[in-house]
Amino acid sequence: MKTHKNLFSKIATFENLLIAANKAQRGKRFEPEVSAFNFQLEANLFQLRDELLSETYQPGPYTEFKILEPKPRTISAAPYRDRVVHHALCNLVGPILENSMIEDTYANRKEKGTHRAIIKYQQLSCQYKYVLKCDIKKFFPSIDHEKLKELLRRKIACKATLRLIDKIINNSNPQEEHLAYFPQDDLFSPYQRRRGLPIGNLTSQLFGNYYLSPLDHFIKEQLHCRAYLRYVDDFVILGQCKSELTSIKSKIAIFLQAYRLLLHEHKSRIYLTKEGVTFLGHRVFHRFRLLPSTNIRRFRKRLKRNLKEYFEGKISKLDFNRSVRAWFAHAAFSNTYRLREKIFMHIYRP
Repeated sequence: MKTHKNLFSKIATFENLLIAANKAQRGKRFEPEVSAFNFQLEANLFQLRDELLSETYQPGPYTEFKILEPKPRTISAAPYRDRVVHHALCNLVGPILENSMIEDTYANRKEKGTHRAIIKYQQLSCQYKYVLKCDIKKFFPSIDHEKLKELLRRKIACKATLRLIDKIINNSNPQEEHLAYFPQDDLFSPYQRRRGLPIGNLTSQLFGNYYLSPLDHFIKEQLHCRAYLRYVDDFVILGQCKSELTSIKSKIAIFLQAYRLLLHEHKSRIYLTKEGVTFLGHRVFHRFRLLPSTNIRRFRKRLKRNLKEYFEGKISKLDFNRSVRAWFAHAAFSNTYRLREKIFMHIYRP
C-alpha cells in the first residue's frame, strides 16, 4: 500500500493556510471570533505557520452545546484558529484518504452528498426486493483512537504530519459515555482505551469516514455485495434473498468488532423496499419520496416556537426566515408540494 511522505511543509505554507482560512470562514465571516481573526489575518496566519513549523502549535479548548433534533447530541466547536488548521490539514490529507475510499461512500465528498445518496438508493431499490439498513451504535463516541491512528499510518508516512494529526485526535474532548466489551478485552479495557471524536470538527468528518473504509472494502470485495452505499455510519445493502442479508448482517457485526464498533440492533433491520425505507431524513419508495411524520412534527413544533419568539422580539425576521427556508429546502427534495404550500400559507397569510 502506497504511503505519502513530505506533506507537512505543504500543510504549513502561508498559501495553504490562507486557502484554509477562506474555507473556514464561509457563512461565518461576521461572527466575532472570525472577525477578530480576520482583522489581523496576515499576522495570525504567519503566527500559525510558525507554530506549526516549530511544532509548538497547541489546540484550544472546545465549546460544547447540545442539540435535541433529530436526536439529542453534543456538538463541539473548536476555536476558529484551530478550524483553520483543520482545513489546512484536510486540504492535503483529505485527497489522500479519499483515494482509498470506494465510490459508494457519499458523506463529505465532492459530487456526492445526501441527495445523491438518496437518488442512488432509490434507483437500487427498484431492482431489489429487500434492503438491509444498518446503523452503528454511538459511532463518533466509539471511534477508537489507537485503531484510528493505525489506519492513518497505512496511508501517511510523514512523521510531522502524523504528530499534528495525533495532537488533534488526542485533544478530543470527552464524548458521550459508551462502554462496550469486545473479544480479548479484560475488565478494564474499555476504561483504558481513549475513544470518541468531537461531532462538528472537519477532521472528525474526514477521519470518521475513513475509519469505516475497511468496512466498505470488506462488504464489496469479500462479501461481494453489489448494491451497497454508505453515508457516514448509515449504510444499506440490497438483495433478493432475506436469509442472505441476515447472514451478511452477522458477518458485518463480527467484522466491526475488530474496530471496536457495534451495530445498533434496533436500527439495523431488513425491510421490503416496496414498503418504503427511511434513509437520510426521507422516506424513500420506488417512485416517490416523502418526509417521515416525525420530521414534520418536529418542524411544526419548532415553527410554533420560532413564531412565538419572533412576535416577542426574541429573534429577527431574518433569522426566522432562514430557519423556515432551511427546512423548506430539505422538504422540497421529497414530494411535499402541498404540505409546503399549506405551511407557507399558514405562516405568511395576509
